[in-house]
Amino acid sequence: MRKIGVIYSGIASHYRTFKESKYREYVSEYFYFPDFEHASLTDVDVLIVPSQLNENLLKQAKAKIQQFTKDGGIVVAFGPQPWEWIPNQDWEERETNFWWWLEENPKSGLHLNKPSHDLFTYISLEDATWHQHGVFWPIQEAEKLITTEDGGAVFYIDKTSTKGTWIVTTLDPDYHFGSYFMPATERFLNGFFPWLTHGKI
Repeated sequence: MRKIGVIYSGIASHYRTFKESKYREYVSEYFYFPDFEHASLTDVDVLIVPSQLNENLLKQAKAKIQQFTKDGGIVVAFGPQPWEWIPNQDWEERETNFWWWLEENPKSGLHLNKPSHDLFTYISLEDATWHQHGVFWPIQEAEKLITTEDGGAVFYIDKTSTKGTWIVTTLDPDYHFGSYFMPATERFLNGFFPWLTHGKI
């Protein structure tokens, strides 16, 4: 069983998702972001970096987060990431269509790129489908699990850039669940936390 640590900013959505809700049982440690540079990560196997974090603090934390994976740790990055802190990060901002599901014959544009991956025994594509903020274009060696029609990565795993593992997604379930809207995000987290704790990564 992997021990999960979360960078905690104190904002309302993070409080509800990681501290107040049923997902609290999966979190072993919280690292308050302003004090993160002095924190020890030795007792956790996974570090979740939520969406909606302070830009300046995230840039300051870059070296420490990357060192965690150089030492073999697993980092989960949620949400759009316009700032360069993920190894080999190649982020493309795209216009967000919040109302695609109201269109005639609606299509999210998302595909399971590797449906046999263990993650999809815990969640379905529908559980990972709401709106999109952009895509990543990871290195060729990375596993792209969920993609757009043109091959942009919405969810990928990179085990090549460092000795550890980077689980990177444009999805921001922590924000939406923590803000009390977007039902798919609860289904996503219902499967994602057990996979992160026990699954094959």
